[in-house]
Amino acid sequence: MDSVDADRIKEREIPFQELHPNPDQAATAAAFLAEVEGVLLTETSSPTLLRIRYDVLQLTLREIEEALAELGLHLDNGLLPRVKRALYDYTEETQRANLGYPRCKGNCLKQVFAKRYALIEHGCRDQRPEHWRRYL
Repeated sequence: MDSVDADRIKEREIPFQELHPNPDQAATAAAFLAEVEGVLLTETSSPTLLRIRYDVLQLTLREIEEALAELGLHLDNGLLPRVKRALYDYTEETQRANLGYPRCKGNCLKQVFAKRYALIEHGCRDQRPEHWRRYL
């Protein structure tokens, strides 16, 4: 891996609030993010701290945290985590802009959930051909 590729790979820590009905939010988040495209590694350091490695050209920390918030997990909103979050957001968006990747237009969070949903085995698939689905 050359230095250009190494700059694309980011390692971050995502802290969660301690008071939550789910006492092991980090493990829940790691299980969800393990299947997401662009996430290279997820590991839990404690029940409230998740370490993640991802490719910044495929998704950003903001998109990851928005997806986790949609799942009902509570991120730590102390002063230091908010400052880190703002700094990471600025640097990642600047890096993506410098490499020619535009900012996502609001559907990135939906793409994360859609890709995850497509990988799960479930009985919610419509077996009818596409042209029949429009009639109901």
